[in-house]
Amino acid sequence: MTDSTPPDDDLTTLRIRVEGFVQSVGFRNFAITEAHRLALDGWVRNRFDDTLEVLVSGPNAAVETFVGLCMRGPSGARVTNIELHKAEPPAEKGFRRRSSF
Repeated sequence: MTDSTPPDDDLTTLRIRVEGFVQSVGFRNFAITEAHRLALDGWVRNRFDDTLEVLVSGPNAAVETFVGLCMRGPSGARVTNIELHKAEPPAEKGFRRRSSF
């Protein structure tokens, strides 16, 4: 019997904080585009301390790929540090932009 839904132990949810020159360079749009391409759930928002915050959830391999993309960012971004923390999955499916915090 095959099921297209990954088993729970293959799912990862992370809260990511991206530091550096990451605002005003299209990073949120970049994150949304890549998350949709990878079929991930979650959200992205700017923080008032000039960092970017992301909640991402999905299959381990797709989340790992997304984290790697966030370490690089879009052209014009300069990522100096990334923090990863385990988190609870988002309540809603899909990936969206949230208001700044």
